[in-house]
Amino acid sequence: MQIKLPPGGIASIGHRISGVLMFLSVPLVAWWFGQSLESERGFLEVRDCLQSTPVVLLSLLLVWSLSHHLLAGIRHLLLDVEIGIDKSPANISAWLVNIGALLMTALYAVSLL
Repeated sequence: MQIKLPPGGIASIGHRISGVLMFLSVPLVAWWFGQSLESERGFLEVRDCLQSTPVVLLSLLLVWSLSHHLLAGIRHLLLDVEIGIDKSPANISAWLVNIGALLMTALYAVSLL
């Protein structure tokens, strides 16, 4: 027996995961923001930290999180007003959310090069 998760289920789970990731990132981003405004030295330290490989990878994850959450939220709003609620359009919109978030993240990654 194998359970196959439909595209809408993947989009829904991704929406929840992306929301949690954004929520958990707020304290770190707020701390970096405060440090960068405190002094020139603090700004330079934050800048150097943001250019490190682990933080760049974290930023890729957060860009995916923001883009997926935005696209899935728009999809959910459209479904709430009964646009694209039939099975075929709902599957297409779920695929668009999942692929669109990955494409937006890939564009951000290319911009870092």
